[in-house]
Amino acid sequence: MIRKATLLAVLTATLLSPAAVALPGTASAQVNTASAGPSTASRQTVRLVPDELGPDLIREPDAKIRISGSLINNGKEVLSNLYVRMSYAGRPFTQRAQMSAYLSGQPGSQPGSWLVENYQQPIAPSGKAAWEFAFTPQELGISRFGVYPVMVQVLDSLRQEVAALRTFITYLPRDATVPRTRLAVVLPIVDQPRRADDATFVDGGLPAAMASGKRLGNLLKIAQDTSSVKGITWVVDPALLDDARAAGATHWSRTKGKTERRPGDPAATRWLDDLKTALADPPVVVTPYADPDVTALAHNGLDDVTATGVETGGRTARELLGREVRTDVAWPVGGMIDYDGLDLLATSGVGTVLLNSTNLPLAAATTAPDGTTGVPVTPPATPDAVAPLSSVGGPVRALVADPVLSETLGAATSAPGAALQSRRRFIAETAMISAESAVDPGTAAATGTTGTAAAAPAKTVLVVPPRRWSPDPAYVTDLVETAASLPWLTPTTLDSVKPAKGPAAPAARADLTYTPQDRGNELGKTYMGGIRRVGARADLTAAITKVQDVDPFDRALLRLSSSAWRGRTDDAAPYVERVRETIDTWIAKVAITGNELSQIRTLAGQDGEVPISVRNDLEGGDDKIVRVRVKVTSGDRKLLKIEPYDDLMEIHAGRAETIRVPMTASGSGQTTVTVQLTTEDERKYGQRVRLTVRTTGYTGIALVIVGAALVVMLAAVVMRILRRRGARRAAAVKPPARQPAVPAGNES
Repeated sequence: MIRKATLLAVLTATLLSPAAVALPGTASAQVNTASAGPSTASRQTVRLVPDELGPDLIREPDAKIRISGSLINNGKEVLSNLYVRMSYAGRPFTQRAQMSAYLSGQPGSQPGSWLVENYQQPIAPSGKAAWEFAFTPQELGISRFGVYPVMVQVLDSLRQEVAALRTFITYLPRDATVPRTRLAVVLPIVDQPRRADDATFVDGGLPAAMASGKRLGNLLKIAQDTSSVKGITWVVDPALLDDARAAGATHWSRTKGKTERRPGDPAATRWLDDLKTALADPPVVVTPYADPDVTALAHNGLDDVTATGVETGGRTARELLGREVRTDVAWPVGGMIDYDGLDLLATSGVGTVLLNSTNLPLAAATTAPDGTTGVPVTPPATPDAVAPLSSVGGPVRALVADPVLSETLGAATSAPGAALQSRRRFIAETAMISAESAVDPGTAAATGTTGTAAAAPAKTVLVVPPRRWSPDPAYVTDLVETAASLPWLTPTTLDSVKPAKGPAAPAARADLTYTPQDRGNELGKTYMGGIRRVGARADLTAAITKVQDVDPFDRALLRLSSSAWRGRTDDAAPYVERVRETIDTWIAKVAITGNELSQIRTLAGQDGEVPISVRNDLEGGDDKIVRVRVKVTSGDRKLLKIEPYDDLMEIHAGRAETIRVPMTASGSGQTTVTVQLTTEDERKYGQRVRLTVRTTGYTGIALVIVGAALVVMLAAVVMRILRRRGARRAAAVKPPARQPAVPAGNES
């Protein structure tokens, strides 16, 4: 461990030197290193881990500041002959760009005043040793509001850097007045779809993700722990809430081609109930249902899906959260959008979009020949987040996220010391934003107000972590609570954000910048083409449903269009297949029916009627009443003609209806008729059916035959009558009496 007495002695000696007030970015601020090649020690894996970087905010010139931590040897050899150096500057940064250059180790941007302490104890492999520096602002020559660099380095015997830790000190004199920056923090609760159709889970990992210590469980804990913190707006995907509700009830689960019935999981219901409670008061914005890839929809002819997602998302969220939510704020994937996507959002009722700074750069930014955004010219101060845009739907307000603060809030903090360093940077960056807007104390000295930074009109800074982040609840909660207490910040929610005025007014920005690479990141043309075909078949089911505001596959198609499938459409393939199967099954349940489909229908005479039955096997009530048209076409129009008939049928769920189709035959023979169900606007629905119809002959011949038979029958009747009448006449005329015979010989 570094001996504190020796350290303080060296520190005192250093403070007396002119280099003690070197400003980062000047020639004298460069770190003094030898020109020799790297030593054996420098090739070892050495890490500096901070344990204390405090306090967060220093307000007194004699306040004690401690920076301490551990030097860890991750190599396989003993480390020895190492030095620990603390470098600093007595003047603050003047721009945030200087802070970034300092953190990246850029030469010429490092503090020049330093202390060296000989580290005498060797460090064994996998071992560690403690280090510590203690000082006051006054000892470092710090006297005014600002952010100051403090760097701890580990040097080998050749004075080459082996490891470095760069951090900041934020100093605000007790009597200073600083401008306040409005800080709007947006925290997302967005997941991937877990269901394909409404009834079937393809991914069963939702309850596990909601467990304590897991991603969704951690998001719930943040919502619970920050429910009283001001300035937080939540962005929630309603499809996640809907999946939680479905997982809490009995449902179907499909894995490896098998679909099984599963009981509800109480953990999903509990998570949803707890989230509903946690989000009862903070402002809540909802994404379109399932967070669809809006630009991909716009570029692949699926324009109406976005409006459906906005409406469905709002309705679902209001139902499951039991409160009003905002649907007029959109957050495109990655904060990137072009005018095609912007127009879709605007015509869907969106008036505000949250964008990435590369999507709406400052007007001074350069553009490379290939259309990609070049290195922007560093602005003199952080711009206001608010910027105006125009769309076919009217003006749209853009809120541009601060990239550094957003990255810092969403940073991975699992590594030792990472949370401490990220927290310190967030504090320093926000202080620097306000310091940029403050009147230079040197100028104020001429007016007799030395040491006091005059306030300027407030501007807004937006902080948005990554969409599907996996945060550490303790880090995030601590950071937003700390931010709410800092004297240079005013927490604000999205619904309170307004453009700044005066000197802090929104800076001029270039046009929306959407590069070929951004276009390539969208859901691809092949995948979206498959979604479009599935959607066309799904539209048929909605078109025949009598209750038009109930579309059974709207949510399924939105899940298939989710931005979660960017870069992983193979994972979405089982979802697409399941939805396609479900739609085909649905369509097949409304069909021409009857055991006689394969039988020959006989049309006796010149005209007649052929009955055709249609059955609705959908399960449900009035929302499953269907209306279809029955289109019948003759295969031989010379032989068989279809006469006009009312082809519209309305069929209740679980019932069949019959329509009688009139036909006229022009001769005897056999032909087929094609029966096709269609929607009311005559789009084909389901498979067509062919029926065989046989005609039995001409009606005229039949009449001749019948007439001839009648003539023969009448002739026979007449002959019979005449015979009977002749017999009666013969019986009426008596013959003469016969004389008795005279025996021979008696004639006389």
